[in-house]
Amino acid sequence: MSKPLEGQSILLTGASGGIGAAIVERLAAEGACVAIHYGRDREKARHLLDRIGGRGWIIQADLSRPEGPFELWARAIDAAGRVHALVNNAGIRSEITIDATADDWRAAWRKEFQVNFFAAADLSKEAIRHFKANGGGRIVNMASRAGQRGYAADAMPYGATKAALVNLTKSIARSFGADGVTAVAVAPGWVRTDMAEDFVAKHGKSAAVADIPIGEMAEPSEVAELVAFVLRPTQASLNGATLDVNGGSYIR
Repeated sequence: MSKPLEGQSILLTGASGGIGAAIVERLAAEGACVAIHYGRDREKARHLLDRIGGRGWIIQADLSRPEGPFELWARAIDAAGRVHALVNNAGIRSEITIDATADDWRAAWRKEFQVNFFAAADLSKEAIRHFKANGGGRIVNMASRAGQRGYAADAMPYGATKAALVNLTKSIARSFGADGVTAVAVAPGWVRTDMAEDFVAKHGKSAAVADIPIGEMAEPSEVAELVAFVLRPTQASLNGATLDVNGGSYIR
Protein backbone atom coordinates (compact mmCIF):
# COMPACT_ATOMS: atom_id res chain seq x y z
CA MET A 1 0.00 0.00 0.00
CA SER A 2 1.40 3.41 -0.96
CA LYS A 3 1.96 6.04 1.71
CA PRO A 4 -0.04 9.32 1.62
CA LEU A 5 2.96 11.51 0.71
CA GLU A 6 4.85 9.01 -1.44
CA GLY A 7 6.82 10.71 -4.20
CA GLN A 8 6.59 14.22 -2.73
CA SER A 9 9.58 16.45 -2.05
CA ILE A 10 8.88 18.95 0.73
CA LEU A 11 10.96 21.92 1.86
CA LEU A 12 10.71 22.60 5.60
CA THR A 13 12.31 25.67 7.17
CA GLY A 14 13.54 25.65 10.75
CA ALA A 15 13.61 21.89 10.49
CA SER A 16 15.98 20.95 13.28
CA GLY A 17 14.01 22.43 16.21
CA GLY A 18 11.41 20.63 18.31
CA ILE A 19 8.35 21.12 16.10
CA GLY A 20 10.41 21.12 12.92
CA ALA A 21 12.14 17.84 13.70
CA ALA A 22 8.82 16.21 14.57
CA ILE A 23 7.37 17.38 11.24
CA VAL A 24 10.37 16.01 9.33
CA GLU A 25 9.99 12.59 10.92
CA ARG A 26 6.26 12.50 10.28
CA LEU A 27 6.58 13.58 6.64
CA ALA A 28 9.23 10.95 6.03
CA ALA A 29 7.09 8.29 7.73
CA GLU A 30 4.30 9.15 5.29
CA GLY A 31 6.60 8.71 2.30
CA ALA A 32 7.97 12.18 1.57
CA CYS A 33 11.55 13.22 0.90
CA VAL A 34 12.33 16.26 3.03
CA ALA A 35 14.64 19.18 2.35
CA ILE A 36 15.77 19.88 5.92
CA HIS A 37 16.66 23.54 6.31
CA TYR A 38 19.00 24.64 9.08
CA GLY A 39 20.63 27.92 9.94
CA ARG A 40 23.69 27.04 12.03
CA ASP A 41 23.59 23.51 13.47
CA ARG A 42 24.65 21.26 10.61
CA GLU A 43 25.33 18.34 12.93
CA LYS A 44 21.80 18.39 14.31
CA ALA A 45 20.38 18.50 10.77
CA ARG A 46 22.64 15.61 9.74
CA HIS A 47 21.45 13.49 12.66
CA LEU A 48 17.86 14.24 11.71
CA LEU A 49 18.49 13.15 8.13
CA ASP A 50 20.02 9.93 9.46
CA ARG A 51 16.95 9.31 11.61
CA ILE A 52 14.72 9.35 8.54
CA GLY A 53 16.99 6.97 6.69
CA GLY A 54 18.55 9.59 4.43
CA ARG A 55 15.23 10.29 2.68
CA GLY A 56 15.98 13.91 1.86
CA TRP A 57 18.63 16.59 1.97
CA ILE A 58 20.07 19.06 4.45
CA ILE A 59 20.27 22.65 3.21
CA GLN A 60 21.83 25.60 4.98
CA ALA A 61 20.57 29.17 4.65
CA ASP A 62 20.50 32.21 6.91
CA LEU A 63 16.94 33.49 6.84
CA SER A 64 17.89 36.57 8.84
CA ARG A 65 19.58 37.89 5.68
CA PRO A 66 17.36 39.28 2.91
CA GLU A 67 19.10 37.03 0.37
CA GLY A 68 18.73 33.94 2.56
CA PRO A 69 15.25 32.78 1.49
CA PHE A 70 16.09 33.03 -2.21
CA GLU A 71 19.35 31.14 -1.68
CA LEU A 72 17.46 28.44 0.21
CA TRP A 73 14.89 28.02 -2.54
CA ALA A 74 17.56 27.78 -5.23
CA ARG A 75 19.46 25.15 -3.23
CA ALA A 76 16.27 23.15 -2.65
CA ILE A 77 15.52 23.11 -6.37
CA ASP A 78 19.10 22.09 -7.13
CA ALA A 79 18.78 19.20 -4.67
CA ALA A 80 15.24 18.01 -5.37
CA GLY A 81 14.50 19.18 -8.90
CA ARG A 82 10.79 19.44 -8.18
CA VAL A 83 9.40 20.66 -4.87
CA HIS A 84 5.79 19.71 -4.15
CA ALA A 85 5.26 21.61 -0.90
CA LEU A 86 6.75 24.33 1.28
CA VAL A 87 6.36 24.42 5.06
CA ASN A 88 7.34 27.80 6.56
CA ASN A 89 8.16 26.75 10.10
CA ALA A 90 11.25 28.84 10.95
CA GLY A 91 10.67 31.47 13.58
CA ILE A 92 12.22 33.42 16.42
CA ARG A 93 10.76 35.10 19.48
CA SER A 94 12.59 37.95 21.13
CA GLU A 95 11.56 40.35 23.87
CA ILE A 96 11.54 44.13 23.63
CA THR A 97 9.69 46.57 25.85
CA ILE A 98 8.21 49.95 25.06
CA ASP A 99 10.93 51.44 27.28
CA ALA A 100 13.63 50.36 24.81
CA THR A 101 15.50 52.93 22.77
CA ALA A 102 14.09 53.72 19.34
CA ASP A 103 17.03 51.97 17.65
CA ASP A 104 16.64 48.80 19.72
CA TRP A 105 12.87 48.82 19.22
CA ARG A 106 13.15 49.08 15.44
CA ALA A 107 15.94 46.49 15.29
CA ALA A 108 13.85 43.95 17.21
CA TRP A 109 10.83 44.41 14.97
CA ARG A 110 12.88 44.24 11.79
CA LYS A 111 14.74 41.10 12.82
CA GLU A 112 11.58 39.28 13.85
CA PHE A 113 9.72 40.25 10.69
CA GLN A 114 12.66 39.22 8.52
CA VAL A 115 12.85 35.70 9.95
CA ASN A 116 9.21 35.04 10.79
CA PHE A 117 7.44 36.78 7.92
CA PHE A 118 9.58 38.22 5.13
CA ALA A 119 11.46 34.93 4.70
CA ALA A 120 8.15 33.06 4.46
CA ALA A 121 6.78 35.59 1.98
CA ASP A 122 9.90 35.38 -0.19
CA LEU A 123 9.89 31.59 -0.16
CA SER A 124 6.18 31.57 -0.94
CA LYS A 125 6.79 33.85 -3.92
CA GLU A 126 9.35 31.42 -5.36
CA ALA A 127 7.23 28.40 -4.50
CA ILE A 128 4.10 29.78 -6.18
CA ARG A 129 6.01 30.46 -9.41
CA HIS A 130 7.46 26.94 -9.30
CA PHE A 131 4.10 25.34 -8.48
CA LYS A 132 2.27 27.19 -11.26
CA ALA A 133 4.82 25.91 -13.78
CA ASN A 134 4.78 22.33 -12.48
CA GLY A 135 1.19 21.32 -11.82
CA GLY A 136 0.51 22.84 -8.43
CA GLY A 137 1.72 22.56 -4.86
CA ARG A 138 1.02 23.23 -1.20
CA ILE A 139 2.16 25.86 1.27
CA VAL A 140 1.79 25.48 5.03
CA ASN A 141 2.56 28.51 7.19
CA MET A 142 3.24 27.92 10.87
CA ALA A 143 1.33 30.74 12.55
CA SER A 144 0.38 30.91 16.23
CA ARG A 145 -2.41 31.52 18.66
CA ALA A 146 -0.49 34.74 19.38
CA GLY A 147 -1.32 36.00 15.90
CA GLN A 148 -5.05 35.67 16.45
CA ARG A 149 -5.67 37.02 19.93
CA GLY A 150 -2.73 39.36 20.50
CA TYR A 151 0.36 38.70 22.56
CA ALA A 152 2.35 39.76 25.60
CA ALA A 153 3.51 43.37 25.89
CA ASP A 154 7.21 42.43 25.71
CA ALA A 155 6.80 40.22 22.64
CA MET A 156 4.46 42.18 20.38
CA PRO A 157 6.66 41.72 17.28
CA TYR A 158 6.17 37.95 17.47
CA GLY A 159 2.39 38.17 17.57
CA ALA A 160 2.36 40.69 14.73
CA THR A 161 4.49 38.45 12.49
CA LYS A 162 2.19 35.51 13.10
CA ALA A 163 -0.90 37.57 12.31
CA ALA A 164 0.78 38.61 9.06
CA LEU A 165 1.40 34.94 8.22
CA VAL A 166 -2.31 34.16 8.63
CA ASN A 167 -3.19 36.97 6.24
CA LEU A 168 -0.52 35.88 3.74
CA THR A 169 -1.99 32.39 3.80
CA LYS A 170 -5.47 33.66 3.00
CA SER A 171 -4.15 35.89 0.22
CA ILE A 172 -2.32 32.98 -1.41
CA ALA A 173 -5.40 30.79 -1.09
CA ARG A 174 -7.65 33.38 -2.72
CA SER A 175 -5.22 34.36 -5.44
CA PHE A 176 -3.69 31.09 -6.60
CA GLY A 177 -6.12 28.29 -5.78
CA ALA A 178 -7.23 28.21 -9.41
CA ASP A 179 -3.59 27.52 -10.36
CA GLY A 180 -3.46 24.42 -8.18
CA VAL A 181 -1.63 26.22 -5.37
CA THR A 182 -3.21 25.85 -1.95
CA ALA A 183 -2.20 27.35 1.39
CA VAL A 184 -3.09 26.54 5.00
CA ALA A 185 -1.98 28.10 8.29
CA VAL A 186 -1.43 26.00 11.40
CA ALA A 187 -1.71 28.02 14.62
CA PRO A 188 -0.35 26.29 17.72
CA GLY A 189 -0.59 27.63 21.24
CA TRP A 190 1.82 26.26 23.83
CA VAL A 191 3.72 23.26 22.44
CA ARG A 192 6.04 21.15 24.58
CA THR A 193 9.34 22.36 23.11
CA ASP A 194 12.58 23.52 24.76
CA MET A 195 11.19 27.06 24.91
CA ALA A 196 8.09 25.82 26.71
CA GLU A 197 10.12 23.69 29.11
CA ASP A 198 12.27 26.72 29.94
CA PHE A 199 9.12 28.68 30.76
CA VAL A 200 7.83 25.84 32.96
CA ALA A 201 11.16 25.60 34.77
CA LYS A 202 11.01 29.34 35.50
CA HIS A 203 7.30 29.87 36.20
CA GLY A 204 5.83 26.41 36.81
CA LYS A 205 3.52 24.28 34.70
CA SER A 206 0.38 25.83 36.18
CA ALA A 207 1.35 29.21 34.74
CA ALA A 208 1.88 27.69 31.30
CA VAL A 209 -1.44 25.85 31.15
CA ALA A 210 -3.58 28.27 33.16
CA ASP A 211 -5.67 29.34 30.17
CA ILE A 212 -5.72 25.97 28.36
CA PRO A 213 -9.05 24.26 29.08
CA ILE A 214 -7.66 20.73 28.62
CA GLY A 215 -4.82 21.53 31.03
CA GLU A 216 -1.98 20.34 28.80
CA MET A 217 0.33 21.75 26.18
CA ALA A 218 0.32 20.17 22.73
CA GLU A 219 3.04 17.69 21.82
CA PRO A 220 5.22 18.38 18.75
CA SER A 221 3.95 15.10 17.30
CA GLU A 222 0.38 16.47 17.30
CA VAL A 223 1.42 19.45 15.22
CA ALA A 224 3.48 17.22 12.92
CA GLU A 225 0.59 14.87 12.33
CA LEU A 226 -1.66 17.78 11.38
CA VAL A 227 0.89 19.24 8.95
CA ALA A 228 1.29 15.88 7.23
CA PHE A 229 -2.49 15.54 6.96
CA VAL A 230 -2.81 19.01 5.41
CA LEU A 231 -0.24 18.06 2.78
CA ARG A 232 -2.11 14.98 1.61
CA PRO A 233 -3.36 15.30 -1.98
CA THR A 234 -6.88 14.55 -0.76
CA GLN A 235 -7.07 17.73 1.34
CA ALA A 236 -7.22 20.50 -1.27
CA SER A 237 -10.45 21.93 0.15
CA LEU A 238 -8.65 23.03 3.32
CA ASN A 239 -7.28 25.86 1.17
CA GLY A 240 -7.22 29.11 3.16
CA ALA A 241 -7.98 27.53 6.53
CA THR A 242 -6.30 28.39 9.81
CA LEU A 243 -6.13 25.26 11.98
CA ASP A 244 -5.87 25.86 15.73
CA VAL A 245 -3.83 23.55 17.98
CA ASN A 246 -4.22 25.13 21.40
CA GLY A 247 -6.44 23.01 23.62
CA GLY A 248 -9.28 25.51 23.40
CA SER A 249 -7.27 28.44 24.78
CA TYR A 250 -7.98 30.70 21.81
CA ILE A 251 -11.54 31.17 23.01
CA ARG A 252 -10.55 32.35 26.49
